[in-house]
Amino acid sequence: MPSFDDLMTIGVFARSTGITPSALRFYADSGVLVPAAVDDATGYRYYSPAQLDRAVTLRRLREIEMPLDRIVEILDANPDRAGALLDEHVDHLALRAGQARDTATAIRATLGQPGGSVPIAVVRGPGFAAAVEQVLAAAAHDTEHPALTGVRVESSEDGLVLTATDRYRLSTRTVATARPGAGWAGTVHGDDLRLSSGWLRRQPEVELRADARGLVAVGGSDVRVCRLLPEPFPDHRAVFASLAPVSTRVVVARNALVDAMSGVPGDRVLLDVTRDALRVSGAGARPVEVAASVQGDDVALAFEVTTLYPAITSAAGPDVMFDVSAPDQPVIVRSADDGDLTTLAMPVRHEGEPA
Repeated sequence: MPSFDDLMTIGVFARSTGITPSALRFYADSGVLVPAAVDDATGYRYYSPAQLDRAVTLRRLREIEMPLDRIVEILDANPDRAGALLDEHVDHLALRAGQARDTATAIRATLGQPGGSVPIAVVRGPGFAAAVEQVLAAAAHDTEHPALTGVRVESSEDGLVLTATDRYRLSTRTVATARPGAGWAGTVHGDDLRLSSGWLRRQPEVELRADARGLVAVGGSDVRVCRLLPEPFPDHRAVFASLAPVSTRVVVARNALVDAMSGVPGDRVLLDVTRDALRVSGAGARPVEVAASVQGDDVALAFEVTTLYPAITSAAGPDVMFDVSAPDQPVIVRSADDGDLTTLAMPVRHEGEPA
């Protein structure tokens, strides 16, 4: 009979790993975690300390609902393959969670949840999705102020207005409605809107409603719910009202400007605007001249790339318009042929500018 002095009984091993003895017996019978030794006389199972890591990993995989056959594959795989299998499983869990939420939402609708809902508007799904994606470019991703991660939705007889800001950018967009609803305003969770974007694009028509759960989008027999953020949203109208008069207007081809910016090193880009040209440069880089139509005063502007780039790329149409009041004031960025989407981009101080 082998010596069991260096081994652990099933009870000790169970306490060390957080796995119940009955589960350990099941894993042994399944061949997933076989004891290091079994006493022929008593049938007692003994485990080696070297098996602790495998057992703990097994327990943690079961906690995230990993099937037993896939656990065996992960435990025996190389790190790259194991990581890929884990990612695949997490993606599957996320899909199931989304499907469960959608199903629960549909069930609530059929049950006639108390409190009722307020009809906001009927919109075209693809157009609403595009508008959401445009303004979300100005939303914050991680902040102490949760409202800055969301989109302010305001409905009235004039249409639906979407607004987002991270305090360095502010984007607002009016969405045409097929049928206006009641006046309503709320700050909608940005991540929920992002997750719903693909679904919205597939809906010819979407009815937007609001209830205690949040903003409810109904497309045919399907429903999506986007949560509301309770924190107050910044007074964006006051920002627009406080803007100084425009002193310089620039119209430039969007793609040409994006191409010029892509060659700029560093985290800042300088726009040198004169009456005859727009020059794009960065730290230590030679200026690239981009054809532009300029009205008004010469001006030099510096931006963080992460501020200016999304403001330009989210604009609709081939041309972009900049309205500038001063180098230290927010710059209005619009589509030259569609002023509906408006973005404010805040410049930063650049080298050579007087303090």
